[in-house]
Amino acid sequence: MQIIKTIDELRQIVKGWRKEGHSLGLVPTMGYLHDGHKSLIVKAVSENDKVVVSDFVNPTQFGANEDLSSYPRDIVRDAAICEEAGADVVFHPEPEEMYYPDSSTFVDMDRLTKDLCGKTRPTHFRGVCTVVSKLFHIVTPDRAYFGQKDAQQLAVIRRMVRDLDFGIEIVGCPIVREADGLAMSSRNTYLSAEERKAALILHKSLELGERMIQEGETDAAKVKDAIVTKMGTEPLAKIDYVELVDVETLEPVDTIKGQILAATAVYIGKTRLIDNFVSN
Repeated sequence: MQIIKTIDELRQIVKGWRKEGHSLGLVPTMGYLHDGHKSLIVKAVSENDKVVVSDFVNPTQFGANEDLSSYPRDIVRDAAICEEAGADVVFHPEPEEMYYPDSSTFVDMDRLTKDLCGKTRPTHFRGVCTVVSKLFHIVTPDRAYFGQKDAQQLAVIRRMVRDLDFGIEIVGCPIVREADGLAMSSRNTYLSAEERKAALILHKSLELGERMIQEGETDAAKVKDAIVTKMGTEPLAKIDYVELVDVETLEPVDTIKGQILAATAVYIGKTRLIDNFVSN
């Protein structure tokens, strides 16, 4: 497995693979990998001849007061995980390699980015769409793999690929959880022991909502109220949002029918965590 740091070198490798007729999968990450990321890589390896994992903390998707400088990084550990999972290349560029000093072009989106995480992180998805578009142009994958934990991101990427005719298959992969139910996240490392325990309220509250739907509840407001009430039993939890929305349009729903996304973002101390479920 190779660790590549420049766009030109990666393009030469991809060109060689294409000449040999290989299919190509891409797993975009911000590094500090965990078993959730590993599951994406394993799936990509199972479905493609060659797999690139990008390991890049993208500055353009962080707001002014967010955790860009403190976001955890460990390329040696990440590379070992990628190699074990069967990846062929880790693309680990510096920000200066990905963005020109006078860069002035961005990929932005209306509608799907306005609510949920976009409401409190107004520039976040512009950064996500821009860097993912760049990675798609650099790697030219047949398939790209994203986790369901970032459900809004997954919907946004699917829409961007459709709208801009990228011709890439976007593969959504299930949330991977710790044994106690906490969704795996690189930001879980920020939590103290007390906060780590308190963070379980996200999954417990969503489980309650999912159970209500499975038992026949169709009133979205009742399900949302139950989730919010359950969240309120944890003193360390401060809700950013709890919403029930259409899984594709991300528009709020009144009545639960078909696939809906129940998504939440919650501050546990200073750490913002997200979780969700998709109901059938």
